Amino acid sequence: MTKPDAPPYADVIGDPIAQSKSPLIHGYWIERLGLEAAYRATHVTAEGLSDYIARRRDDADWRGCNVTMPHKLAVMDLVDDPGGVRGSIGAMNTILRQPDGSLIGTNTDAAGFYAPLADFDLEGAPVALYGTGGAARAVLFAFKQMRVGPVTMFARNPLKAAGLLATFGLKGDVVSIDSPLPPVALLVNASALGMTGQPALSPDLSVLPDDAVIYDIVYSPLETPLLAAARARDLATIDGLEMLIGQAAAAFELFFGKAPPRDDASETELRRRLTS
Repeated sequence: MTKPDAPPYADVIGDPIAQSKSPLIHGYWIERLGLEAAYRATHVTAEGLSDYIARRRDDADWRGCNVTMPHKLAVMDLVDDPGGVRGSIGAMNTILRQPDGSLIGTNTDAAGFYAPLADFDLEGAPVALYGTGGAARAVLFAFKQMRVGPVTMFARNPLKAAGLLATFGLKGDVVSIDSPLPPVALLVNASALGMTGQPALSPDLSVLPDDAVIYDIVYSPLETPLLAAARARDLATIDGLEMLIGQAAAAFELFFGKAPPRDDASETELRRRLTS
């Protein structure tokens, strides 16, 4: 008796991983498209990352994975890099298995981050960024393409932050994490501050102009202290679901060969499910 083919699947890996909303997002799209496929969350520690990647090479049903904290840098040493991600963004958030079993890495974070900012004119505008990890690298890559003005980086490790500014050819300053905000046009939180179980990020927003944009990529919780303070000032806000859904859409098509449904009705229903 011939064993039936197992449906293709992908997953998201990280440590911790229980907070990830990626299975809900990809699962919704799989449902809408009627695909015979699956998407799941897999807890992978730093010590187990190499073994996890090695085992997936031999799994013909596995299409790839999304990569979240803290693996976006370490995973680059374990897969091929035909697109030169290491030399550009310097972090990978998506791994794809090829038919021959080889694994390649790419990054969909930068495009996902930029999408909700497309209608804002930020060329030459001063911006601020919290964070120096893999997500921050994608943000800085997008900043370079957007031709923003000086970048103020808030960091616990000033040498690392200064190195990132130099890597991406951006002008700006590095300040301590608790320094006051300058009057920037865009403030981005690409750190873990404000995430469930982490300290809140609560800078004084009073110095920001009335047309400033506050963008927090944290999505657990969705309403972070930073966004709540921004809304209290009636500033434009972008929450973590925007980037999460945007980068997921690009990864979904790479995994399953079909673009996810992103019409207004589908987006509204997806956000409802993610926030209910």
